[in-house]
Amino acid sequence: MRHLIIGSGPAGVTAAETLRKADPAAEITLLCGEGEPPYSRMAIPYLLKGDIAEAGTHLRQDPGHYDRLRIQLVQARAQSLDTKARMVRLAGGRSLPYDRLLIATGSRPSRETIPGMDLPGVHSCWTLEDARALLAQARPGTRVVQMGAGFVGCIIMEGLLSRGVDLTILVRSGYMVRRMMNPTASGLIRRWCEGRGVRILTRTQPQGLTLKGGSLQVDLGEGRVLPADLYLSAVGVDPNLGFLEGSGIEVDKGILVDGTLQSSVQGIYAAGDVAEASDCLTGRRQLNAIQPNAVEQGRIAALNMAGKPAQFRGSFVFNVLTTLGLVSSSFGEWQGVPGGESAEVLDEIRYRYLNLQFDGDRLVGANCVGFADHVGAFRGLIEGRVKLGRWKQRLLDDPTQIMKAYLAAAHQVA
Repeated sequence: MRHLIIGSGPAGVTAAETLRKADPAAEITLLCGEGEPPYSRMAIPYLLKGDIAEAGTHLRQDPGHYDRLRIQLVQARAQSLDTKARMVRLAGGRSLPYDRLLIATGSRPSRETIPGMDLPGVHSCWTLEDARALLAQARPGTRVVQMGAGFVGCIIMEGLLSRGVDLTILVRSGYMVRRMMNPTASGLIRRWCEGRGVRILTRTQPQGLTLKGGSLQVDLGEGRVLPADLYLSAVGVDPNLGFLEGSGIEVDKGILVDGTLQSSVQGIYAAGDVAEASDCLTGRRQLNAIQPNAVEQGRIAALNMAGKPAQFRGSFVFNVLTTLGLVSSSFGEWQGVPGGESAEVLDEIRYRYLNLQFDGDRLVGANCVGFADHVGAFRGLIEGRVKLGRWKQRLLDDPTQIMKAYLAAAHQVA
């Protein structure tokens, strides 16, 4: 059996390792599209900060790991897919055959549609190559203008500031990390960052970039211009799906998959950022671009590829973010549900905030700032769809009792 995996991030590597255990005699090929050893993008901020060397980003530290498991690494990018011939065409003209295929191509940075994005000094921070470019140019006093304060934008701030740059963040919407935080939580994160020397301009959208006297000029409109040595675009990511055009695989926002993570074409599976799978709470199909989800989907897809039936129980939406040392998190239906109830507690001085969302007697979502020890409790109660009983009213009265509610629920189950 020939197993081909397109993508060497956490989903792809986990799938390859799972396949080797499940199918010892199989031929396994892992397609690495960036010309790098398999690595974790989430380690790049630590590389920027200097906490790790480049090798520290690698998903597996043993250089002989893949050879020992007889997993062939191919350094090439997929260009197109012929599902009838069961062939993947690579950039450069070579083609690879397969019997079972896993698409785990992850995401790519969204591109701003403003003039000047091709100028020298304009960067993303998504790949190791991007990180190398930033490390070569970001020095004490370097003026960096960063567009975007989502999850990725926030985690790279510390790496930039540790290099002594003069950092300005532009936020198109009214508040930071709006895809995971409500305005109150976002406001705390903003004040925290500003207190550590970051200039943040909300409701600001660049009109274009130009070069003048060797430096970038960021046009903010209405006569406002920011000079910059580096412009960093961090406006989000999109799933890597371009090579699937004409393949016949059903795609909406991502590749539509069933409970086994198989696509609309038999023998072709998807995992990670590109897979549009069911949510474990709502049943709705959605993209869930977080590493734990990618790892689990890679494992489940691989088992099914090897003929060992397994069901994906659905993705759980949660994010844990550390921004310049401040931990924030969101879980499940953090925006609330129709007819639901909510409770919150705010301590602005200590940068602590909890917002709980209920549907009946179940906790269905939460926003947290400064409660780093409560991640397991939130996930257990929400993902486990635990009936709170008398603890619901206690949480409505005092959301900080969340750990006691979780322990009481766990004791009740036991």
